[in-house]
Amino acid sequence: MSAFRFAAADHAHMAHALRLAERGLYTTPPNPRVGCVIVKDGAVVGEGWHERAGAPHAEVHALARAGGHARGATAYVTLEPCSHHGRTPPCAEALINAGVVRVVAAMTDPNPLVAGGGIAMLTLAGIQAEVGLLETEARALNPGFVSRMTRGRPWVRLKTAATLDGRTALANGQSQWITGEAARADVQRLRARACAILTGSGTVCADDPRMTVRDLDTGRQPLRVVVDSALRTPPGAALLPALIACHHATPDARGPLEAAGAEIAELPGADGRTDLAALLVLLAQRGVNELHVEAGAALNGALLAAGLIDEWVAYVAPIAIGEPARGLFADAAPGTLAGAARFELTDLRRIGTDLRLVLHPRKA
Repeated sequence: MSAFRFAAADHAHMAHALRLAERGLYTTPPNPRVGCVIVKDGAVVGEGWHERAGAPHAEVHALARAGGHARGATAYVTLEPCSHHGRTPPCAEALINAGVVRVVAAMTDPNPLVAGGGIAMLTLAGIQAEVGLLETEARALNPGFVSRMTRGRPWVRLKTAATLDGRTALANGQSQWITGEAARADVQRLRARACAILTGSGTVCADDPRMTVRDLDTGRQPLRVVVDSALRTPPGAALLPALIACHHATPDARGPLEAAGAEIAELPGADGRTDLAALLVLLAQRGVNELHVEAGAALNGALLAAGLIDEWVAYVAPIAIGEPARGLFADAAPGTLAGAARFELTDLRRIGTDLRLVLHPRKA
């Protein structure tokens, strides 16, 4: 059904459901963020959101709060109710048993195990089921889940922090701190929503980062992943244990890292490099929805050249440090300007003393 055929009240209730879904931004992975609002005679009688993987889904929470008021009501849910038995019973079945008469879903579930099955189950039970209200907003809340289900790989979000002249560090590697405290706190929120954080061995060897979420109570830490083709990561690196993706692992190199808690994945690519596309497939198979990248110019450039960046969050500080300071991307220079990677600016705002740009690859 086209969005213009929904009433103003439908829009308001679905917007409420989306706000509820956003409360699970940091806690639901690998599941999607979902909210549900149950309305009867124009009044909200129940609401809920999916809080964490393995816990009851949004519809179950909302139905529990609605109780008997759910009979004859309308349920607004940001994702098609599931129709299969996973860790929890089917939500479509719960809605049917509760006696709702109408279900409005923002979008169809891209999970092949559902993919229209929930709507079909509701319709077969005589419930009026409609899809498409605020679909764009619902998809924007779950880019990683949609990507993993439809493309078989995570949504790759690259974070960079640079000066006005596009430099990420002095020539000697000093980079703390180019951006201000507010921008660094904002980065923690990006890390928190991700299922995994990716960096390169160059960053590990130079900075020994932990790559953890700090100052936010998420109840979990993202998987830490290192692209390290030659296995240069020190066994005492602060981010271990982590998944290390390499080209080839000799027993001598593998042993100390595995003893330190590392998991080694051999993903041989061309020219002795790690196959980044194969790494994304592996991460998707492990339930990674959103992959947050904080790396140096070498890995940034490799991802850019391979066309694997879905979103670029660029923090820009109002300073300039000139040559020969380090840049953002290595080995990604086009032969002509026409061949340059181009992005669409989709959001621009001030974060403390810095600017934050959100960009997406421009479609051909």
